[in-house]
Amino acid sequence: MTKPRFTPLSQTLPATVPFVGPETQERTRGAAFVARLGANESVFGPSPRAIAAMEEAASEAWMYGDPELHELRMALALHHGVGMENVVVGEGIDGLLGYLVRLLIDQGSHVVTSDGAYPTFNYHVAGFGGVLHKVPYAGDHEDPEALIAKAHEVDAKLLYFANPDNPMGSWHDAATVQRMIDALPEGCVLALDEAYADTAPPEAIPEMDITHPRVIRFRTFSKAYGLAGMRVGYALAEAEFITAFGKIRNHFGMGRVSQAAALAALKDQSYLEKTVASIAAAREGIARIAEDNGLTPLPSATNFVTIDCGADGDFARAVLQQLVSRGVFVRMPFTAPQDRCIRVSCGRAAELEALAAALPLALDAARQKGL
Repeated sequence: MTKPRFTPLSQTLPATVPFVGPETQERTRGAAFVARLGANESVFGPSPRAIAAMEEAASEAWMYGDPELHELRMALALHHGVGMENVVVGEGIDGLLGYLVRLLIDQGSHVVTSDGAYPTFNYHVAGFGGVLHKVPYAGDHEDPEALIAKAHEVDAKLLYFANPDNPMGSWHDAATVQRMIDALPEGCVLALDEAYADTAPPEAIPEMDITHPRVIRFRTFSKAYGLAGMRVGYALAEAEFITAFGKIRNHFGMGRVSQAAALAALKDQSYLEKTVASIAAAREGIARIAEDNGLTPLPSATNFVTIDCGADGDFARAVLQQLVSRGVFVRMPFTAPQDRCIRVSCGRAAELEALAAALPLALDAARQKGL
């Protein structure tokens, strides 16, 4: 009996995912986490108005969602002061990045990113046969000048840049981002990932200008809006660029419940403001816990704090493993020298108390291993 005729490219790729989910880890360890502080979700939850909208929409879940996402796109356009034709909605930023790569990248296309930046983007590029060129961080920041220089050097079709950055939580000011845009090589698209724009200082985010034909900005409801489980992201760009997504996107990929939740969350900006304040307070709490244990919290414009463990990647991995074994789920950067750190998502008082109790024990255990 013959087997499926997979493409040559797919046969070269590993059957892995960029992140091992907390549920997988819970199954492996045979116990639930007491503090889920690794996936940069918002434990503060969605707006009560969003919850009510989801409850109401649940009875209509037998119907497909609006394939044009008309109401949500209209609300997003109004929120950002752009036209509906400048907005595309998809299955989180991850899904939209996949569509973007499908539109631009084929076998041998050159793509530039930072070494250690968001790995899901790299996953999509590999899946379409693109050639990744990685630029090291400068300190704990992505390096805009080096990224642009590399894009010119390799005639890149696509450049990925996150501001604020994951996994370090660092950021550049709007003027720096604008200089990147102005220096883009001809034919190169800038994918500007602004997943953490809602928690960033205002000076980090450029004015909303959708006139450049090769700049696309990504936002999400998964972070400050507290709707990670609904998988709603959106992108903002020049109208012709957005229209191209209609050629390849999954038109029925966004369910009715997800659309209703995002629309209600967007309309409740007062709740978003309260959540952002809670995130800021939690960042301060995580920083204090780190400092109480002799560690260095890095400045953050996100809903997580990256903590320098003061040694190398092996030591940080040992600390992470010890935290996980004690029921505290965290993650860490994958690439040296940033892998000297662990990354802790913002949590409520109970989660931070669990972190405070587990961290000194995890550090002692890691040190006893001689790392």
